[in-house]
Amino acid sequence: MSRSVLIIGGNRGIGHATVRAFAQRGDSVAFTYRTGEPEPDLLFLGAMPVRCDITDPEQVESAFREVEADQGPVEVLVANAGISRDNLLLRMSEEDFAAVLETNLTASYRLAKRATRSMLKAKRGGRIVLVSSAVALRGEAGQTNYAASKAGLIGFGRSLAREIGSRQITVNIVTPGLTDTAMAAALPEDRVKEILRDVPLGRIGNPEEIASTISFLASEEAAYITGAVVPVDGGISMGH
Repeated sequence: MSRSVLIIGGNRGIGHATVRAFAQRGDSVAFTYRTGEPEPDLLFLGAMPVRCDITDPEQVESAFREVEADQGPVEVLVANAGISRDNLLLRMSEEDFAAVLETNLTASYRLAKRATRSMLKAKRGGRIVLVSSAVALRGEAGQTNYAASKAGLIGFGRSLAREIGSRQITVNIVTPGLTDTAMAAALPEDRVKEILRDVPLGRIGNPEEIASTISFLASEEAAYITGAVVPVDGGISMGH
């Protein structure tokens, strides 16, 4: 049975692969993007593009209304958008710390709150998947703001899972490691090699590998999984 799915940050990287994964399952999929134009292949799949800056509460509300008008109440929310502004703590500005938390953590609160309202009203349960990071579990020098925001998603998601589990709404958190995306492409080659030395599988991840995990957590097969933190990181965060 087709479901109404909203994927935040679905125009690039992991989000792009996730849109494809849900569309191929036959779901009605909408995805948000902030700048540029929607990727043509996503439009070809029938996915619905929605321009939205998730740091703006009014735009978030408008995006949900647009999606609901087209494909009904959102039954699956994937919160994937994120930014990084890396620097050593002593050189990090208040603005850069706050901006990363606003996009990666506060906006996820805003999105989950709005989605939960629709799911409770529909009385059919729902799925929320938050995309965190292996950095949240193991830390990374120069990423105190990013790690704080992604670790916050874990505490937020698990607390929300306890709040709404009785209404058959699951909340799970995926923690990708280094993945073949634009963010990874921006890293110096030496830094990528250094990271991969800590990855037991010895390679970078593919966006499709993250997307398939997200798709599973939103499926009926995963109906009894909630509050889980699922690493898809080649083993880099093992033991954390």
